[in-house]
Amino acid sequence: MHPDDAVAIALRRLDPGERADEGLSCLDEIPAGHKIARRRIGAGEIVRKYGHAIGVASRDIDAGAHVHVHNLAYSKAASEGRSSGSSRPRDTGVASSGDRQTFLGYRRADGRIGTRNYVGVMATVNCSATVVSRIARHFEFSAELSGHGVDGVIPVTHQSGCGVPATGGVELSLLQRVLRGYIRHPNFCGWLVVGLGCEVNQVADLMGSEQGGRKAVRTLTIQESGGTAAAIDLGIAAVREFITTAAAQERSAVPVSALTVGLQCGGSDAWSGVTANPALGNAVDRLLAAGGSAILAETPEIHGAEALLKSRAVDAEVAATLQAKVDWWHEYLAKHEQNVDGNPSPGNLAGGITTILEKSLGAVAKSGSAPLAGVLDYAEPVAGNGLWFMDSPGYDPCSVTGEVASGANMVCFTTGRGSTFGATGAPTIKIASNSALFTRMPDDMDIDCGGIADGTVSMEAVGERIYRAVIDVASGKPTNSEKLGLGTLEFVPWSRGAVV
Repeated sequence: MHPDDAVAIALRRLDPGERADEGLSCLDEIPAGHKIARRRIGAGEIVRKYGHAIGVASRDIDAGAHVHVHNLAYSKAASEGRSSGSSRPRDTGVASSGDRQTFLGYRRADGRIGTRNYVGVMATVNCSATVVSRIARHFEFSAELSGHGVDGVIPVTHQSGCGVPATGGVELSLLQRVLRGYIRHPNFCGWLVVGLGCEVNQVADLMGSEQGGRKAVRTLTIQESGGTAAAIDLGIAAVREFITTAAAQERSAVPVSALTVGLQCGGSDAWSGVTANPALGNAVDRLLAAGGSAILAETPEIHGAEALLKSRAVDAEVAATLQAKVDWWHEYLAKHEQNVDGNPSPGNLAGGITTILEKSLGAVAKSGSAPLAGVLDYAEPVAGNGLWFMDSPGYDPCSVTGEVASGANMVCFTTGRGSTFGATGAPTIKIASNSALFTRMPDDMDIDCGGIADGTVSMEAVGERIYRAVIDVASGKPTNSEKLGLGTLEFVPWSRGAVV
């Protein structure tokens, strides 16, 4: 991937004794996507991939040997090692003058643009989750939505809303920030907010200025409505009114600058950083060149690559804010006797990713090459166009929930192992890093990036394909995750406060 790399990547499985490129003779079986030593690497030597440090050799490694968890380890010294590579694993290219500049979206009263026309039913507290689910379920297979231009009745339920300090604190404030972000979200034409009545997260406190604002919002509490059955009946009637309102909403041509795309990778493998993530980065460059916005997240998954983002910050304050978020995570994990290298999952390891440093270099590639406009707290609203970084855990449902609350009206999700994910409230394009995955899970994957690795298709061509898919999906084309009905259970607000 770079002249200074001590390792190469196996395009297919290599057997012991097999001759590989550069005159290498394989000493071990090298699974497809895994690393092979290009030369002898001494114990303690920093190992590079993409021109960047990905770890330290934990023992001597001979040329032709398999390089993985048995002989490559994470170290803080490696994360601070001097890099010789570019700002991303592969050059993502630039936007072309032929890229489409408009899509068909829903104009809302406040000027924001939706890519879908949902009715939302939200629980303020877990105690109202069943009522919310029953209301939404009534319309799941109902003919009542037919011909009304409604893309679905979406239940938003969670595990919190009470049992937390009523005087405030991070748990309640984070939850309310997420819920308010969804209420404001342009993919929803109306909301029914359902409370129990005695919870900490009171309906009136949650709504604040949101009620009576730019869109139809109705509220009810189960205790005041006469109980569970009565609340379900009232809720179904309220949603029926919203469906009538939604019928008046029509798609119209709007500029691409109205798009905000959440960027996510999950179930990653070694190909993710070689194909899918940089291809998505190419598409992001095109989107931003057209005036659109993108949100990168997952703070633990930029460790060791944060300098690449800081170098693209629009000013020193943005760079310092990003570093402060990274530092907070180190302190947070240390309190729980963990470190950032605990992030790679068993699937990541099986797919050829060895350390968090290697994973982070691939993850950052999703962001392309544009300047970093700013850093957001979790679920904080995007404050303008451009590339943004949102602080979040590396857990996909939690991270995407925050991105959507921040304003992402679409999601692009890359995967190498085969993540079956759909976002609550935002259509999600699934991008496969390798053709074997795309062939194995055709009902889940929307785009195949495998041809980049074997040279049958260029990075720029796949980037353009992703960009055009974004426009098509934003205009109403359903994604595979939507066809499968994924997304209603993937609403996971970040929970990190005291539960009392």
